[in-house]
Amino acid sequence: MLNRVAVLSDIHGVLPALEAVLAEPDVSTADRIVLTGDITAGPQPAQVLDLLTGLGDQAVWISGNADRELLEYRRGQRESIPDPTAPWAAEQLREDHLDLLGSLPRSLSLSVRGLGKVLFCHATPRDDEEVVLVDSRLDRWKEILGGLDGDVRTVVCGHTHMPFVRLAHGRLVINPGSVGMPYGRTGAHWAVLGPGVELRTTDFDIEAATTRIGRDCDHSGISEWADYFLHARATDAEALETFGPRDGREAAERRPPA
Repeated sequence: MLNRVAVLSDIHGVLPALEAVLAEPDVSTADRIVLTGDITAGPQPAQVLDLLTGLGDQAVWISGNADRELLEYRRGQRESIPDPTAPWAAEQLREDHLDLLGSLPRSLSLSVRGLGKVLFCHATPRDDEEVVLVDSRLDRWKEILGGLDGDVRTVVCGHTHMPFVRLAHGRLVINPGSVGMPYGRTGAHWAVLGPGVELRTTDFDIEAATTRIGRDCDHSGISEWADYFLHARATDAEALETFGPRDGREAAERRPPA
């Protein structure tokens, strides 16, 4: 049984944001640091992986869809990636990085004091690209969570870059938000588990981070990328509107009543 777990999701290769979070006392002293996917696709992928591997057994890794896509691209299993920065990021990875990404599980469970058996995943327990949101309907949550063992009391996911905590069919669902690509408000977002749940935000020097990213990354347009995402210029309302149709709500609204 672990006493304290820090959860970092959707780092997206943003090294200054990751460094700021790892310097937080509740992260550096946590029993485990769980990385819930989309670790690498961004401006400093190799540097981020090297920093995280230095954590040793304290770090617990889960693959996200973006990590999988980088690996598939480098292994010749796909010809393109929707994210325009991702092909560049994939080419920055060494063979040991690729081997690491290829070894990562899609989900795993840990026992955490006060929360019981906690299942960690990237998007949903069954898929690394599905979308569920804080305002997803209960029928959607039932569909997503229905296949879990009865002793899983808590589910931690990422993928949508917006922090929330909610109850769904008796299970606590937590999204820590994004370390490197936040929607809605600035800062690097993460969470602490045990015995309760705390959503945290770490502020860092965004202007200095943008300058550093522009210096370290030679991908065309990366300074504009950093300015947009580090300043969280995508609002939570815009993100919810964009993601909403992907959680099936429009189809449900069109369904005739029984």
